[in-house]
Amino acid sequence: MDKYYSSRYVFDPARAIVWKEIVRFLSPYIPRDGVVLDLGAGYCDFINQVKAVRRYAVDSSEELTRYATEEVQAIRTAAWDCVGIADGSVDVVHASNLLEHFDDDELAKTMAEIRRILKPKGKLILLQPNFRLSIKHYFDDPTHKKVFTDAALGHFLESHGFDVVLARPRFLPFSMRSRPSMIPVMPWMIRAYISSPFKPFAGQMLFIAEKI
Repeated sequence: MDKYYSSRYVFDPARAIVWKEIVRFLSPYIPRDGVVLDLGAGYCDFINQVKAVRRYAVDSSEELTRYATEEVQAIRTAAWDCVGIADGSVDVVHASNLLEHFDDDELAKTMAEIRRILKPKGKLILLQPNFRLSIKHYFDDPTHKKVFTDAALGHFLESHGFDVVLARPRFLPFSMRSRPSMIPVMPWMIRAYISSPFKPFAGQMLFIAEKI
């Protein structure tokens, strides 16, 4: 996994600029007086910018504690084993570009763990590559094990006991690895792209679901 961080998923300070605008967009779904857990937190670009009473970053990488801020509790573990997180104690679970790296058994365990830690009516926020929009590049990442389209992800969430409350099949470009970036990394440009119905190069989808 740490070799993945040094090759495919390298640190990029521009990523934090993008995530600040994503968090701004997602803020209506994230209670400031709640508990938020970032699953597969990576460089903690999401969780470091969230406003909440308690924040957790969960990842198996040794890099986790290096990037989480002091206010974020870093837990180095697998996504399906959130050690120390009590049943029904989390308001929001967020995961970005995570589920496609798991096989069916790992996915089943991860979804069961998400349901365990979420409160009733708790939210699951997922950003995922949309295979329907990114066929040419989906397997440029050799660690991708599972294919999700927007239709498949909706059915997948429903089958695991979630109601989809927001579905954006086109949300962001497939990757930030292209340089120069497909979207200039400036806050107003990112904000405009997120809010625009016209999304060139879109390959990532956004789903927000509620635990039934």
